[in-house]
Amino acid sequence: MPPHSVMDADLGLFDPDGDRLKEECGVFGVFGHPESAALTALGLHALQHRGQEGCGIVSSDGKIFNAERQQGLVGDNFSRRDVIERLKGSIAIGHNRYSTTGEVALRNVQPFFAELDTGGFALGHNGNLTNGHMLRRELIKSGAMFHATSDTEVVLHLVARSKKKRMVERFIEALMRIEGAYSFVAMTTDTLIGARDPVGIRPLVLGRIGDAFVLASETCALDIVGAEFVREIENGEIVIITKDGVESHRPFGKKAPRPCVFEYIYFSRPDSIVAGRQVYDVRKAMGAQLAKETPVDADVIVPIPDGGVPAAIGFSQQSGIPFELGIIRNHYVGRTFIEPEQQIRQLRVKLKHSANRSVVKGKRVVLLDDSLVRGTTSMKIVQMMFEAGAREVHMRISSPPITHPDFYGIDTPRTTELLAANRTVEEMREFLGATTLAFISVDGIYRALGFPGRDNRQPQFTDHCFTGDYPTRLVDHDGLEDEPQLSLLAEMRPL
Repeated sequence: MPPHSVMDADLGLFDPDGDRLKEECGVFGVFGHPESAALTALGLHALQHRGQEGCGIVSSDGKIFNAERQQGLVGDNFSRRDVIERLKGSIAIGHNRYSTTGEVALRNVQPFFAELDTGGFALGHNGNLTNGHMLRRELIKSGAMFHATSDTEVVLHLVARSKKKRMVERFIEALMRIEGAYSFVAMTTDTLIGARDPVGIRPLVLGRIGDAFVLASETCALDIVGAEFVREIENGEIVIITKDGVESHRPFGKKAPRPCVFEYIYFSRPDSIVAGRQVYDVRKAMGAQLAKETPVDADVIVPIPDGGVPAAIGFSQQSGIPFELGIIRNHYVGRTFIEPEQQIRQLRVKLKHSANRSVVKGKRVVLLDDSLVRGTTSMKIVQMMFEAGAREVHMRISSPPITHPDFYGIDTPRTTELLAANRTVEEMREFLGATTLAFISVDGIYRALGFPGRDNRQPQFTDHCFTGDYPTRLVDHDGLEDEPQLSLLAEMRPL
């Protein structure tokens, strides 16, 4: 089983989120503010949903770099004033980590920092490189020494080896070598840099607070620090922020943007705005579209919290079926729970979700969630609904069936573990034990986003998990489609 499986029968470990898609990472940066580190800590707190394994901040006062990198949550590591006071300077970048390459270890917590011949350089990355393994092998053969197992370190080495004179030229040269999905925040002693991959798979926005500039993965991070949204960083754009203002570079030529559709379905916070669309409104529209496509005669709409709530509201409003909180979520369950006895293991789902019996007893329930991955947790929740007295349980999913793994920063299981990749809808329904099962269509997702449907000649979004239409080359994964984000630990073997 992969590291984040739902259970380990031998050790008795339970991950309450093991059947969910794993978050990406979150990046944040500030230029020109005396409280840059404090603002960065607040921004990372707003982006905590994008990564909970580690967090870090690097700052500069124009001469000296200061860094704090820790495992765990932002609030546990950056709430003390003395920590923030050590991060002096008016420039800072920060990063929340969820590992898609490299193991969970402090050495992989970003931002990474290195002393180059031109001075210090720090870098934080949201995304995943699809040729990182190839580049790493090439660099090691030429004498490079790696300290982390994250693909982000590859970019540091490429920048360090560039013969260009200006840092921006070095950075651009490095970006021309890499492939995949990325949003970078980087800094020197006097410059903040932001970069987005050529098709804009991962998000990045620019904000302003007074005379200071802010870069962030989502607009919700601008809101928490009181920054005004200026614009999105465009696909393939690199912005250089100095005391003279914002300078824009577009070295990749013009390409049609293909942002990741999962930002709307799952990853972004509901109060964020992505490409001019409020995420909460889009998720409600997805629920309404799902109700149009898959009508059902039922008594109550019940979301699986928290992800299924907006879509369930939209489904309820479209269908006229009442919305109720038929499942109560316990928000105080950690990632891993020790279950010493087999009989306790049988109750694993109830650690996080409990049935609101008075809402579902004797009712025909529409159980709504935003995605279906392995299906093991959904199966337990369907069973929980029947045990609470539901007459029927109709499962509805506000994303299409996930049939292909992701290689761009979402930690999806192997193809062999994706329920929809190996079973028909009817077989999935039988596995879950639901009365009926239905998904929104791929075209339905596009309609909820304001398009008439998917343009197969030029898709408007990156939707490969549903269609297998990957927007970049998968250099490291050719012939290895059954592998998710390949751990760079595999590259530690002798060459």
